[in-house]
Amino acid sequence: MTFDIDLAEYAVEYGKSHNVDYIEARLVIAREESYSTRNGEILGAGITPTSGIGIRVLNKGSVGFTSTAKLNRNSIEDAVKNAVKYANANNRKNPIKFSEEKAIQTKWSSPFKIRFEDVAIEEKQKFLMGIDAELEKEFGKDLPNRIILLNLNSEQKYIVNSDGSSIESELYIPTIHTFNTAIGKSGTEQRMLGRGGTAGWEWFSNNTLLDEIMADNRSLIKTAKNAVEMNLGKIDVVVSSEVAGIMAHENVGHPSESDRILGREGAQAGESFYLDLLKEGEIGNIKMGNPEVTIVDDPSLPGSSGFYLYDDECVKARPRELIKNGMLNELLLNREFAERYDLESNGSARAITYDREPIVRMANTYFKPGSFTLDEMVEDIKEGMYMKSFTEWNIDDRRFQSKYVGLECYLIKDGQITDQMIKRPVLELTTFGILGSVDAVSKEFDAPHGICGKCDPMQGVPVWMGGGEVRMRNITLGGN
Repeated sequence: MTFDIDLAEYAVEYGKSHNVDYIEARLVIAREESYSTRNGEILGAGITPTSGIGIRVLNKGSVGFTSTAKLNRNSIEDAVKNAVKYANANNRKNPIKFSEEKAIQTKWSSPFKIRFEDVAIEEKQKFLMGIDAELEKEFGKDLPNRIILLNLNSEQKYIVNSDGSSIESELYIPTIHTFNTAIGKSGTEQRMLGRGGTAGWEWFSNNTLLDEIMADNRSLIKTAKNAVEMNLGKIDVVVSSEVAGIMAHENVGHPSESDRILGREGAQAGESFYLDLLKEGEIGNIKMGNPEVTIVDDPSLPGSSGFYLYDDECVKARPRELIKNGMLNELLLNREFAERYDLESNGSARAITYDREPIVRMANTYFKPGSFTLDEMVEDIKEGMYMKSFTEWNIDDRRFQSKYVGLECYLIKDGQITDQMIKRPVLELTTFGILGSVDAVSKEFDAPHGICGKCDPMQGVPVWMGGGEVRMRNITLGGN
């Protein structure tokens, strides 16, 4: 389909003729391609193209949002008039304002060599079937249920607003998930592995991808066969980048969302315990954990699943140090909530498609790597545990009380990671309990792919969650 940016320009000019305080138009042409296999058979396949334009108006302290998939001037005029009508119909007690931001005109693209649509469907299916064949060949009946999911998402986007900004972008996101079941002595274990990034089809030629999938399922089977229940009590715990990443995302990223703090997500995805903290102190003067803890959310991370250079409000993306040296340092802000905090936006506005409004979102959230190796973090632990992966997590709707259940976990004894595997140990800690127990972070970096859900209607955005491996001291371990 032709990418006609003139339609977005026309929408803004037409909106300005209605004397609104602000208007933006976001034109999106997207393509989602997906394939799935189960035990060596194609389970599903499909290509879903979408196109449309979203219109957002700010007038008299209220916002109106509409969209249309009909890309012609008459439909766009109707959408603009409806957005203006919705904004004018509100009579807010607390008027909405947007922070003032620098006007930007630019283009950006995620690097890619081979467009997804230029690769034959047969080649994509052969690729998935090849992975499944390798899994069956090596593991056989030990892995009785094998599901592989392949997603290829691409979009062209053009955003223009009445403040003078206009940004054109092109984004390619390939992802693969394996969801497999292993049989062991005491039942079954299940595991989902997600990998993704920003690139074209060439991303799948990464020669470590198959190795990672095979190693992950090797560990799953070993866990099902060898893990035993242990009562360890209070010990030191080292968690992998995967486990550290889900903690960073859930315990720090979500409560840092400024819209959640001020109640917008309360009835949909919960609130934030930061609200109480900010009543007692100011950003920069609130201790969250030990000085070894720095947690970053960075959309500009090259090759990442949550990559973008400008957000959906035309604000330049940059790393956000949510926690810096143990102190609350920054919130995730779009233009609306930046204005409420008397700050500038830090480029946190994202919308998953043209018919969703841009809201405050994470991108790639991680523990900033430190200076240790894994061996160095383990060498002075007399008795402890290394949690390499997790099978379950849970957290309350204020993002404070949390629970992480381990999958591939090993006993640490006298400074060494042993072969003894621990069955489903439980880390049940508050956010302060996690961050206040950290005394070392490794210099290695890894970040699995994930999808972060928020809003109603739901918006699931691609993210990375990871960082360095983390050592936590004197943790009371739950479980059997």
